[in-house]
Amino acid sequence: MLLLQFSTSHYCRKARLALGYKRINYKSENLTPGLHILKVKPLTGLTTLPVLLPQIEGQPQAIADSTKIFQFLETYQPEPPLFLPNHEQQTEAWMLEDWLDESIGTATRFVYYQFRAGEGKQIDPSLSSQIVIGVVRKQYGINNATVELATSRLATALEVLSIRWQKSDYLVGSSLSVADIAAAALLSPLALIPHYRQGYPWLFERIVKVHQLCSEPLPPGLN
Repeated sequence: MLLLQFSTSHYCRKARLALGYKRINYKSENLTPGLHILKVKPLTGLTTLPVLLPQIEGQPQAIADSTKIFQFLETYQPEPPLFLPNHEQQTEAWMLEDWLDESIGTATRFVYYQFRAGEGKQIDPSLSSQIVIGVVRKQYGINNATVELATSRLATALEVLSIRWQKSDYLVGSSLSVADIAAAALLSPLALIPHYRQGYPWLFERIVKVHQLCSEPLPPGLN
């Protein structure tokens, strides 16, 4: 299997965690933002990553979107399961995964790139890095107003996740689910921001645990 990705994307990290948890051998190919469209769009009709190429006879040529990758992997290799055996719990896990995917992952992106353009610039002050950061900020409309909204969404999300993770090692049920993987991946960029590292130590303990369960190298700031 081949995973087309951006090496720094937290959405691509989400797919890698799932592949790692399933113990599936795969290779990854890092694409250049912007130029990636030339390769991805003919395969999927979309311009987003990650994209998984199973490269297996009888399987789809390409699978776009991390959520669809979850669904494919569960069918392709059911063990160890990512889906919970209880239908109601699995439905709840999907609801959390969707919320994290559509709202909180985006909020993380806004807060992270605002940080990288300002006080976090020293993480990588190179011209190439700053060009990419500028392109991302322009593409997604990242500015003071949108970051303020994103910060508020993150605060609410972290409160919800804290309550759930204090009750159990997992967000739903008694085993790892799509919700845990989504949270661990999509909130991982916050590890480089001192405010979050200092204020939410429990979050990064959970992120580390999920990465260990999935045999995935820790994200920047935790490695």
